[in-house]
Amino acid sequence: MLGLMQDWPLLIHRIIDQAARQHGSQEVVTRSVEGPIERITYREVHMRALKVAQRLVQDGIKPGDRIATMAWNTARHLEAWYGITGAGAVYHTINPRLFPEQIAWIANHAEDRMIMTDLTFVPLCEALADKMPTVERYIVLTDKAHMPATKLKNAISYEEWIGSVDGDFRWLSLDENSAAGLCYTSGTTGNPKGVLYSHRSNVLHSMAASGVDALAIGSRTTILPIVPLFHANSWSIAFSAPMMGAKLVMPGAKLDGASVYELLSDEKVTCTAGVPTVWLMLLQYMQKEGKKLPHLKRLVIGGSAAPRAMIEAFEKTYGIEVLHAWGMTEMSPLGSLGSLKASVDQLQGAALYDLKIKQGYTPFTVEMKITDDSGKELPWDGKTFGSLKVAGPAVAKAYFRVDENILDDQGFFDTGDVATIDANGYMQITDRSKDVIKSGGEWISSIELENLAVGHPDVMEAAVIGIAHPKWDERPLLVVVPKEGREISRENVLEFMQGKIAKWWMPDDVQVVKEIPHTATGKINKVTLREQFKGYRLPG
Repeated sequence: MLGLMQDWPLLIHRIIDQAARQHGSQEVVTRSVEGPIERITYREVHMRALKVAQRLVQDGIKPGDRIATMAWNTARHLEAWYGITGAGAVYHTINPRLFPEQIAWIANHAEDRMIMTDLTFVPLCEALADKMPTVERYIVLTDKAHMPATKLKNAISYEEWIGSVDGDFRWLSLDENSAAGLCYTSGTTGNPKGVLYSHRSNVLHSMAASGVDALAIGSRTTILPIVPLFHANSWSIAFSAPMMGAKLVMPGAKLDGASVYELLSDEKVTCTAGVPTVWLMLLQYMQKEGKKLPHLKRLVIGGSAAPRAMIEAFEKTYGIEVLHAWGMTEMSPLGSLGSLKASVDQLQGAALYDLKIKQGYTPFTVEMKITDDSGKELPWDGKTFGSLKVAGPAVAKAYFRVDENILDDQGFFDTGDVATIDANGYMQITDRSKDVIKSGGEWISSIELENLAVGHPDVMEAAVIGIAHPKWDERPLLVVVPKEGREISRENVLEFMQGKIAKWWMPDDVQVVKEIPHTATGKINKVTLREQFKGYRLPG
């Protein structure tokens, strides 16, 4: 027997419809690429998205066609997404921080028909245009007054482009399982792989992400997504904020500590989200200038493990709750969040921060397990390491145009992370499977060593890699970047770490460098780091 409820497909355009109807006067604030702060309402975003969809259809775009965006977090980028999906097409976010060869490769692999780009990236598009033959037109996200002279194919300013239509358009009727978005993994080894989101997966994921024990987004929230739209749906904020009617503050291209602080302060932001490197810059700026953020209640950290020292500084010094989160492109991306359950709500002091450095527990719509190399499920005891695997309606089951089975026999996706899960369900990433250090048959967590090292008052950033050892197979090498104006030594760092970890976990050496390489998504690039120290020999 089937239920007798309406067939109401979960389509992305319903999100912006709801925002316009129920929260039409709510603001979307943008630090524009051109410079000024611009303000628009959800009602206006909705109308402009309809114009995008209308113009795409007028230009011959068909359902399933890929439209690339290479842009910062702005209102124009946001409305373009809703317009693209409302026309039945697929938004394909291109990370401009990738190597140019990778950008051309993924544009060709996706067979993008158009590229919508910010002014910042016009020179990059010009350099790559001959290598992207499927692209028929370039739309520059600006107005006619700021439109640069360019030889890009059929180039036009965004405002001129949508200005030719009236917005009298009905969203296309689609199956909720239709493709909606395409995002490629950063691909530190081999070619990037495309993750193809559906309307249904994005809507379900955004509902889960909005929950009170997740990002806690509501109509009284003011949220600033530092995480870019080209990083897996900006962790769902591009959908969750309009869905719930939150005020949205878009930072544009300026992500330094002073610029981020200015928006957080001036717009009275209550929640923000981004990777640790951005929060390090903000923290250093606030410490240097003696500033605080009285309106900011919650700061979400993901992308890579958040150092304990950073979490404690924001919470103890500035009264800002830090929410540790974890996920990946293949998960849309949120997989776990570190909200406090009733069972751990009484924790205080060191015990509380022992929990907060973990990546948290899964919201509804995500299932999780850890297994050994044979696929046997391992216990949730907080000690046993295993391969982390996930399943759910917003988890990839295959890569775009790749003939490869990526699920195990039970339908779980192997994340490539090594983790523990405790009795309360809190998961902690101990390493990427390719980065874990195997010393004498035992595992050493590079992430735990890095977080400990960053707690040193003179260390700005740290990375740990395994170096070949004739007896123990591998031993850890700690690479550190000192804070500006500070000096650090091997002995000083090792003395700081002494007694805080098992003796056999202690790094065999410390190397001080000016900078540590990062991937296009802001994570430490250990492939490059290992290449950098390829010929290095441990002391003794």
